Amino acid sequence: MPGMLITYYTRSGNTETMAELVAEGARGVDGIGVEVRSVDMVAPDDLLGFDAIIIGSPVYFGTMAAEIKKLIDDSVVHFTKLDGKVGGAFTSSGGAHGGNETTVLDILKALMVHGMIVKGVSAGAHYGPVAVGAPDDDEAEECRRYGYDVAELTMKLFG
Repeated sequence: MPGMLITYYTRSGNTETMAELVAEGARGVDGIGVEVRSVDMVAPDDLLGFDAIIIGSPVYFGTMAAEIKKLIDDSVVHFTKLDGKVGGAFTSSGGAHGGNETTVLDILKALMVHGMIVKGVSAGAHYGPVAVGAPDDDEAEECRRYGYDVAELTMKLFG
């Protein structure tokens, strides 16, 4: 069974809420296993056991939290071994111009350096779900749809 890891860092709980919403959407695709873990519960070796990895971070100074960056930096021990896996990202910020897109793109760039396949979004947040504060109803639906879409792509590739 193809597996998906959704990992995140949160202080306020908003990014964790988004992670659970993304997982809810992903679980709507038959045949995929979904795990949600705080980044402090993920070691670089864990990344090898999943076909899809979605990373969520709050926005700090226009980029990802240090805890997320540390996982990405530490994942260099598996450089080339994540090639061909599916990747994605989502963020939450404290304001409308807080750096959501720059943060999502920073995470996605790191995943692409690993050779991962990134699923874009043609409607809505093109790079991955974003929220300002706690996700509202529209942002929650974007999270669910994103999880579903990434899971569907994962099933096409690994199912």
